[in-house]
Amino acid sequence: MSHIDQLIAELAPNGVTYRALGDVATFRRGTSMTKKVTTEGEIPVIAGGRMPAYYHGESNRSGETIAVAGSGAYAGFVSYWNEPVFVSDAFTVDPNPLLLAPKYVYHFLLANQEAIHAKKSGGGVPHVKGSDLALLRIPVPPLEVQHVVIKVLDLFKELEAELEAELEARRHQHAFYRERLLTILKERVGLWTTVAEIAVNLDSKRKPVTKSARESGGYPYYGASGIVDYVDDYIFDGDYLLVSEDGANLLARSTPIAFSVSGKAWVNNHAHVLSFSSYAERRFAEIYLNSIDLSPFVSGGAQPKLNQANLNRIPIPWPSRVEQERFVAILDKFDVLVNDPGAGLPAELFARRKQYEYYSHRLLTFEEKVA
Repeated sequence: MSHIDQLIAELAPNGVTYRALGDVATFRRGTSMTKKVTTEGEIPVIAGGRMPAYYHGESNRSGETIAVAGSGAYAGFVSYWNEPVFVSDAFTVDPNPLLLAPKYVYHFLLANQEAIHAKKSGGGVPHVKGSDLALLRIPVPPLEVQHVVIKVLDLFKELEAELEAELEARRHQHAFYRERLLTILKERVGLWTTVAEIAVNLDSKRKPVTKSARESGGYPYYGASGIVDYVDDYIFDGDYLLVSEDGANLLARSTPIAFSVSGKAWVNNHAHVLSFSSYAERRFAEIYLNSIDLSPFVSGGAQPKLNQANLNRIPIPWPSRVEQERFVAILDKFDVLVNDPGAGLPAELFARRKQYEYYSHRLLTFEEKVA
């Protein structure tokens, strides 16, 4: 910090000029394309998100590229590339090289990511345009100062990337051991049963409540994929396994279809409610149901549905209590390591991100020069 302060005192003793981003950078739309024409090539196609959407044989940008997703779920998401890329459903921010270093602008936009997301417009498909970013006021210190800022913030980003890579490796390891243990159990276990035989179904106690009729409170209101609201009353009190009853996620599996809940809660009619006699039984059933293909048990076309009868007949290997407890204990340790936000790698990654936020705010905030 002191080095930057010294540079500011030396190079900008009267403060730093702030400019509208649209005055010191240009915005260029990408080139729309269909996925059909991207079957070959190694050029990343940028269409939103942190990873390439797919790959192409040609590029339309080279060098340092700051891309902002233009539409869809990732609208407004900022990314940086220092290689040939093909910018599709996104636009690029091209700073005036005499005034701004591209990586400095990237860190500035990252620090303002929430403000950019707040500029989304549109109904079903949100959009962010270059004109939405043009009014953002960016400090323009001397380039020498910008490069020092870049060096410090890049270091934090590198540490974050290392943790993300390690966390991803651990998740693959977790998945490997889960599948390996399940395979061993399937081959060795003598008893196969059904969901109906191992759990008590409490669906009859569910009560859907329309959003307009809900009274806000402190109890979670669960739907097919998790908490959808908080209400002032509860109908369940204990430890349960909820299983999605309907929705596209039954087939897409972007989130778990079986998830444990504990304590006082309200559950609507989009999630089955199962009760088990022990933690090991409930957790084992949760892990197994999330690991298998449910399509043979799902009915409906536009609106997939796992009705109670089909849920009840899903076969499940049922090892002894001792084996269940051993299996669950092993996978729970991995689960804490890769998924618990308060422990292990997720907690360290969260701390690194907060550290980056803190220093980016400090390093990108300057005393403004009085005109």
